[in-house]
Amino acid sequence: MKLLLDENLSRRIVPFLQAAFPDSTQVALLNLEGATDSEIWQFAKTNGFVIVSRDSDFQERSMVSGQPPQVVWLNIPNRSKTVVLNILLNHHVEIEQALIEQNRACVEISSRYR
Repeated sequence: MKLLLDENLSRRIVPFLQAAFPDSTQVALLNLEGATDSEIWQFAKTNGFVIVSRDSDFQERSMVSGQPPQVVWLNIPNRSKTVVLNILLNHHVEIEQALIEQNRACVEISSRYR
């Protein structure tokens, strides 16, 4: 499963995600900085990415449009790169179960990080 981090998440964590989420990247690394949500959605859909964002926009779109792409919504306040990285890595199994095994359009990560 490869993740596409939204603009609101640091591109600096991408190298540290590779073991758990190979081929993951961030929108700015793909020259999509400033792209609309629709453009990011279509890029993720076309290229097999799971969108990861702190904004509810993609979560809401997944409820209306379904999948692909799937979405990981980090429903957390603004946190450091390290905290965001640890959240994704610590929830790796939960994310995979929800998106692959349960085939959910969106998984929300919010517990204990609020």
